[in-house]
Amino acid sequence: MKDNWKILEDFIEQSKRIVFFGGAGISTESGIPDFRSASGLYSKGGGYAYPPEVMLSRSFFMREPELFYSFYRGEMLHPEAKPNPGHRALAELEKRGKLTAVITQNIDGLHQLAGSRHVLELHGSVLRNTCMECGASYGLEAVTDSPEIIPRCSVCGGMIKPDVVLYEEGLDAAVLNEAAYRIAEADLLLVGGTSLTVQPAAGLVRRFRGDKLALINRNPTPYDADAACVIREPIGQVLGSILGIEEEPAPGF
Repeated sequence: MKDNWKILEDFIEQSKRIVFFGGAGISTESGIPDFRSASGLYSKGGGYAYPPEVMLSRSFFMREPELFYSFYRGEMLHPEAKPNPGHRALAELEKRGKLTAVITQNIDGLHQLAGSRHVLELHGSVLRNTCMECGASYGLEAVTDSPEIIPRCSVCGGMIKPDVVLYEEGLDAAVLNEAAYRIAEADLLLVGGTSLTVQPAAGLVRRFRGDKLALINRNPTPYDADAACVIREPIGQVLGSILGIEEEPAPGF
């Protein structure tokens, strides 16, 4: 085992208030593409007439809901995705009473599917959807199974909006405040799969007061020099190995 893996293993063993702060990198191991890497959504574009950043904005959603939903349904939804060993290792740490919160920038709900209970979703979730007229709540199926491109409320016919934070929208203040509190109280801050460049979420790392900052990320981040441990391997591989979590076999095996 590499030296930094052993350091992280010791940190996990010693700690009682672990917080995981994660981004797209933990979900790419479940087959969900990220945004900013060379092979990510923003780089390949997908052949749409507008850049992804434009189509994922609040103003575009209101102005061109059909184009928004064409892109959203085609590129942002991955209902077939399953939790990987990284997700399940974090759920196991919570089960053992060592992890107090998962703070995620992802919107896929895989942490909860893996068994994590205390998940703070900074950017919302594709699993929650709300009618903009009457406020009725819907699951993901209201979007994926809609016969029309724009999903409509079965109660009033209003347009349904995903409960995800679009560009031009602010993060939920209560979620952001609890995330800051959890990080400030942590004795180990485990950061994984995020470039730590997107604000205001990335600024949360500055709230950490401890000396056990561990980064698991394929590429360098602005916080590497401040970290006690930096690992450039896949999160699922690292946490799965340390916690003894194996990849689940494919159906039929």
